[in-house]
Amino acid sequence: MLELLKRLFKKDQLILLGAGVSVTVLMIGLYISQPKFLHLLNLKIYDNYLRQYHQPAATSVPIIIDLDEKSLSELGQWPWPRYRVALLLKYLTAYGAVAVASDIIFSEPDRTSPAIMQEDVKRELHIDMGFTGLSKDLMDYDRLLAYNLRGGPYILGYDFSLAFVPSDHECRVRPAKVAVLSSPGAPSPHDYLPRGKGMICPIPVLAEAAPESGFITITPDLDSVYRRVPLLYSFEGRYYPSLALATLMQATEQKNIVLKMSPVGIESIRFNDMVIPTDGKGQMLINYRGGIRTFEYISASDVLSRKLAPGSLRGRIAFIGTSASGLKDIRATPLDPGFPGVEAHATVVDNILSGQILSVPDWAPGLEFLGMLAGGLATTLLLMWARASWIILPVLCMGGSMWYGSVLFYQQQGYFISPMYSYLTLGLTFITLTLIKFWREEIAKRYIHGAFAHYLAPSVISQIMDNPEALTLEGQEKEITIQFSDVRNFTSLSEKLSPTQVTNLLHDYLTPMTRIITEHEGTLDKFIGDAVMAFWNAPLDTENHQEKSLRAALAQQRKLEELNEVFLEKYGFAIAVGIGIHSGSVRVGNMGSADLFDYTLIGDNVNLASRLEGLTKYYGQKLVVSQAIKDACGDGYYFRILDNVRVKGKEEPVTIYTVYTREEAEARKAELELYERAHKAYVDRDFAEAEALFRELRETGAEAALCDLYIERCEQMKDDPPDCHWDCVFTHKTK
Repeated sequence: MLELLKRLFKKDQLILLGAGVSVTVLMIGLYISQPKFLHLLNLKIYDNYLRQYHQPAATSVPIIIDLDEKSLSELGQWPWPRYRVALLLKYLTAYGAVAVASDIIFSEPDRTSPAIMQEDVKRELHIDMGFTGLSKDLMDYDRLLAYNLRGGPYILGYDFSLAFVPSDHECRVRPAKVAVLSSPGAPSPHDYLPRGKGMICPIPVLAEAAPESGFITITPDLDSVYRRVPLLYSFEGRYYPSLALATLMQATEQKNIVLKMSPVGIESIRFNDMVIPTDGKGQMLINYRGGIRTFEYISASDVLSRKLAPGSLRGRIAFIGTSASGLKDIRATPLDPGFPGVEAHATVVDNILSGQILSVPDWAPGLEFLGMLAGGLATTLLLMWARASWIILPVLCMGGSMWYGSVLFYQQQGYFISPMYSYLTLGLTFITLTLIKFWREEIAKRYIHGAFAHYLAPSVISQIMDNPEALTLEGQEKEITIQFSDVRNFTSLSEKLSPTQVTNLLHDYLTPMTRIITEHEGTLDKFIGDAVMAFWNAPLDTENHQEKSLRAALAQQRKLEELNEVFLEKYGFAIAVGIGIHSGSVRVGNMGSADLFDYTLIGDNVNLASRLEGLTKYYGQKLVVSQAIKDACGDGYYFRILDNVRVKGKEEPVTIYTVYTREEAEARKAELELYERAHKAYVDRDFAEAEALFRELRETGAEAALCDLYIERCEQMKDDPPDCHWDCVFTHKTK
């Protein structure tokens, strides 16, 4: 696998790929472990959605009967006598309420009942106290309240605790009838539902009389904010409904609940053809509609004073609770830090009746996981192939798409799909990989400048900066095109000039020559006096490096013609330059000692290129190239064979050529055809014919040095013909 990656990606890309995958895996690990600080951050994102996109109450069914400061001021502090509570319940149903739920637990007998007062006075003061004109039915206010409970749609509240709560009376609240619909492999609901260890219940006489009862237990999240409510509790193997659910059961006269289980927990609760999505523990997210008093509040004192219009509560569900701060039923919600607990129950009823229920679907983790993978890997691949500045827009688009998709799910489907982990993965991957790229690029820049500042043109260094992965300073074997050029008889020419003039002449000549080399993507190796060594295809890979070297040589020849006009005027003479080009495998890299080194080439092919430059003078040519150059560039140029030779120091023969552009060859067509006939006769051992043809060519004034060379050879061959093993190869004894 590692070898495959090495073949597919470059070293820097592999580093970025490894870092990107590592960051993504780290975020997946955090997603699975859900550390507290990230969980809290996710809750705050949910709160922001709720604040930004919450809607007003969808129904006007729930109403709050408030034990407010006004009621307490007019009718006395809580707890009120139970007969007053009975009157409150009676009046509410008289106004048309279809259900009345109490968010207050009547867990102790009413101490203001006359019968209890008689017992207390007799026990504590040893006085028998009687009441004149008071009927027997009014002696016990709890029984009076119980009598009223039996006749109406009333729901009492109770509370679960996580610890055992001792009680002086038995808990008589009734469990709900729950049918469990389980898919294969689904666990028992009791393993997932919140489980109470103790109950704080209404006294038995009231619990038995009430048609329904429901728990008021709501547990806050880690930050003490109330965002969800359990709809069912498990206690001693039975199911108990929440106050809101029990109230709906009473209002709709629907007593059955269907609990749907999946292998990962509770999926939903079905009630009266309404499917309520929950989390795995049977908890429903509360879709808060706003802050306090989102729903209508009516003071309990106004109800008891009969100030409401007849029928004003027809078809409505009343929750009796308190907004008075002294009664400590104030809770923090995402929309209000001082939200009455009773209004939370009203909100749940509104959510269920309207069907506007928020949820985190069971497929949300899979989608969030895919979002993390997409954000991490897409950012990694982008940074592997592009600069960090170029991918800011794509990354911003990805982030915007994640946010927009999440908001769309929330607004249209009521699904909360958190973009947090996808955002964190995308952002952390981008930052990490950008820092790595910055660090690597800084190292590469310092390294490249230090290594190449003295022998590479600025344009080549710019290419390396743009594509540093293409650079290697380690020694390697590769095919290189080498060019040597040298000024003919420069020593003799320089004797006519002062040292300053020699320096100026070299500057005027070498500057345009090296510029042509670098413009054709060549690398300047070194100056050897008036000679220049350059090569192509290192340190960067260069396409068609043989042709680029050849084009550079032809451009140098044309430039020299322009320079010679200046040199004739300035120094009184023109200069001639011979260029040799060869392509082959060499060793390229840093050569030298540990302290002093040079980026250069070594190998037999370097020596051959140098020998070809030396042969330009012998054959009277400006440019001599090898068979390797002809093979690579033959279609675009005219190559005239010069000879088959063994250069000094080599046993293997080499075919050498000079080169013309197609336009030059067409202009010299007759001359070149005559030369080809002469050279063919020479190769065919017809030395007399060859000599005659070379003399004919010589008389035209073309290629005098080359013709004289072959005329002399033909004369020798006629006098001393070669044997049958002659291979037409001429061996040079000197450089």
